[in-house]
Amino acid sequence: MLIILENLTHHYEVEQLVRMFTKDLSVQFGSKETVQAEGEYLYICRGEKTVTIELSCNGDIYSEAVNVCSDEEKLMLDICAAVYCLCTSAFGKKLKWGMLTGVRPVRLMRNLYAKHKDIDVVCGIFRSRYFVSDEKIKLCRDIFSLQKSIIDNTKCNDFSLYISVPFCPTRCSYCSFVSVGSTNASKLMGQYVDKLCEEVRYTAQTAEKAGLNLKSIYIGGGTPTAVSAQQLKQIMQTVKDNFDLSKVEEYTVEAGRPDCTTKEKLQIIKDFGADRVSINPQTFSDEVLAAIGRKHTHADFVECYKTAKEMGFKSINTDLIAGLPKDTVEGFEKSLRGCIELGAENITVHTLTLKRASNIVVNHEDNSYSDVSLMLDKCSALAENGYIPYYMYRQKSTLQSLENVGYSQIGHESLYNIYIMEEIQTIISCGAGGVTKVVGKDGELKRIYNYKYPTEYVKDFDTILRRKDEVTEVCRQFGFLND
Repeated sequence: MLIILENLTHHYEVEQLVRMFTKDLSVQFGSKETVQAEGEYLYICRGEKTVTIELSCNGDIYSEAVNVCSDEEKLMLDICAAVYCLCTSAFGKKLKWGMLTGVRPVRLMRNLYAKHKDIDVVCGIFRSRYFVSDEKIKLCRDIFSLQKSIIDNTKCNDFSLYISVPFCPTRCSYCSFVSVGSTNASKLMGQYVDKLCEEVRYTAQTAEKAGLNLKSIYIGGGTPTAVSAQQLKQIMQTVKDNFDLSKVEEYTVEAGRPDCTTKEKLQIIKDFGADRVSINPQTFSDEVLAAIGRKHTHADFVECYKTAKEMGFKSINTDLIAGLPKDTVEGFEKSLRGCIELGAENITVHTLTLKRASNIVVNHEDNSYSDVSLMLDKCSALAENGYIPYYMYRQKSTLQSLENVGYSQIGHESLYNIYIMEEIQTIISCGAGGVTKVVGKDGELKRIYNYKYPTEYVKDFDTILRRKDEVTEVCRQFGFLND
């Protein structure tokens, strides 16, 4: 479909909205006659008093007009609302998240609540203004209610530490994260871990200068357990030597892949203070695991999970993905109930996202994803077994514009997941691909980027340390420091 804009330059929201109905889009500027629109198109023309919107789809023409107002934000919302209504008519479907294209619906609810002070009013706005379904409004409201006390008790000078280990045994077909296969990267891994530990030490000094108090630690990736046991110990020893772990409320390590998470590595994780691990089956089907490039079996996952359980970790998270190639609704439900039966304290349900850098998209693999919504419907089993939703986010290109939700048993919510997703606490990131986010007292946000790839990170490491110095300056600008 061709999107034609006349006298309107800001089109991001409209483009993202239309992409939820049809993926094949292009944008051009000018009148319909200038670009010679044929076939399917969306034409938006801003006049002095009205915005004219015309949608051509399947040989039919749908049109709407919006009154121009001085409030540009409101005008764009009005345009998007009109476009959404036209698309629902033209394509014959409504979206469960309505016209919301943002990745953080709960944050929108929180911002509206800060303005209106009445959650029922806010839910009404979600329903009438954004066309969100009652099902998703309830999900959002449940998460908002659970998070409220946690967010209200977060202090502006608290921070979390994220440590990136961007290596994996193999690359999953759906993955677009920064990661390097560990089989042929042994030399790079050693250099990387040495530099990472140096950055952790420098970060401890930086946080102290900036007057920040460490509340949670998250070692992620990639797969942190893809490094050797000695390298994992080196990283965690460095953390222990440079931070006061007695004041840390939560310490998580992603031990996500059973094919590289040994009993020795789990013991190191436990001995050095981490109380939470993530061991991720993605599915309980060996056929589906093979289809997505995972080199472990369901039996490998169960063995790894039970070993971690016996070691006494406070919380174990298991990730599942709805919509994987070769999976079925019945297969997904079996995986979900399997995690419940194992007693996992956290179960995170992701909806498959077709990212451009993933092998599924790069290789143009043709799979049917029509059942993904039915898969998510099976998550009702979680509530029946005492699990509550505690954080959520959406991504571009997620199947059917759906969501990813973390569920937990009461008292086992991951603070870090709430902090990072709602962007209400400073996160200082170490390692390749890390993004530091300094959050101010009034919600202002400053991002500081590390190099994306491990080779760049090692090669130009001095720049990484110089960028860490920005944290202190930003904290001063945000009023954390009085020196």
